[in-house]
Amino acid sequence: MNMQTNILVEARELTKIYGKTLAVNQMNLVIPRGKIIGLLGPNGNGKTTLIKMMAGLLTPTSGSILIHGYPPGVASKSRISYLPERTYLQHGTKVCDIIHFFEDFYEDFSTKKAREMLDALQVPLDARLKTLSKGTKEKVQLILVMSRDADLFILDEPIAGVDPAARDYILKTILSNYNPAASILLSTHLITDIENILDEVIFIQNGQVLAQMTVEQIREEHGQSVDAYFRRIFAC
Repeated sequence: MNMQTNILVEARELTKIYGKTLAVNQMNLVIPRGKIIGLLGPNGNGKTTLIKMMAGLLTPTSGSILIHGYPPGVASKSRISYLPERTYLQHGTKVCDIIHFFEDFYEDFSTKKAREMLDALQVPLDARLKTLSKGTKEKVQLILVMSRDADLFILDEPIAGVDPAARDYILKTILSNYNPAASILLSTHLITDIENILDEVIFIQNGQVLAQMTVEQIREEHGQSVDAYFRRIFAC
C-alpha cells in the first residue's frame, strides 16, 4: 500500500488498448489530495478511458494505477464517487427510491445531506426522473454523487448541456459539498465555466499527460487563462 498519504492516485506506465486503438499510452500521473483538478483535452485522447480505469470499470492492458494505495477493486471503489457522462439511473424511478438505493449501496452516503439539497431545489421526493427538466436531472445526479464522503470525486462532463443557471448551481454544489482532504477530478470541455474553481489542470493528448500544472502557474508563467492556454497548446 502507498504510504505517501498526500498522493491519492498514482498511475505508472498505464496503458489501455482496444483492438488496434491505443487509448492510454504508458501514462504516468499523480493526483494529490485536497485539490480540484481539471482533466482537459480534445475528444478521443483518453480522458474517459483513464476515468473508467480509475473507477474500476476498465482493466488496464499494462502498467498500474493505485487509488489511495490500492489497485482498482472493492477497496478503491468504496472511496470513489463517480458521475459518468451518461446517466445510469432509470428514468422511471422515483427520486426517493434512488436515495434509498444509494443509502443501501454506499456506507458513506448521507441521506440527510441529499434530502436537504433536494429540498432546497424543491424537488419532490416522489417525482420520477422522467418528469424533471434536463437541468434538474443533472442536479439530482450530482447531489447523489456529492452526498458521499469519498476520497475521490470523478465528474465526467457534469455541466454539459445545461443552462447557465444550472451550471452555477452545479459548481456551487461541487465547492460546498466535498471534504477538503478529498480531491475532485473534473473532465469538461467548458473550461471557461469551471476554471475559477480549479487548483490544477492535467492536459491529456494521445493517451499521455502532456502537462500538469497549477492554474496559478498558467496565469503567472504564461499570462493566460486556462481556456486560452488550452487553445494555444491544442491549436483550437
